[in-house]
Amino acid sequence: MELRLFQRDIAAILNVSEDCITYWENNRSEPQIRYYPPIFGFLGYCPFEFDTSTFAGKIKSYRYLNGLTQKQFAKLMNVDPATVSRWEAGKGGGVKKNEIDAIL
Repeated sequence: MELRLFQRDIAAILNVSEDCITYWENNRSEPQIRYYPPIFGFLGYCPFEFDTSTFAGKIKSYRYLNGLTQKQFAKLMNVDPATVSRWEAGKGGGVKKNEIDAIL
């Protein structure tokens, strides 16, 4: 990607500090999930791969594309965050599976 942008330009686009961009570039920190949607928009693609044929992959994909933490997604689905963690680990879908499948 040769856009010839400065860190300050990208920081303004993503609404973060220049230091954030520096830390991300130098692997001193990783972007919080809430920044994923604008990062994906800037890049023009999602750099993560998800197996959306599985329940776990659908959930993780939805969360990443919408910038939601497991806790935020759990609140949205009215379940405990530990339940979301189990779902993403491929451990069942419980009674909510059909309801969530309809949303995702």
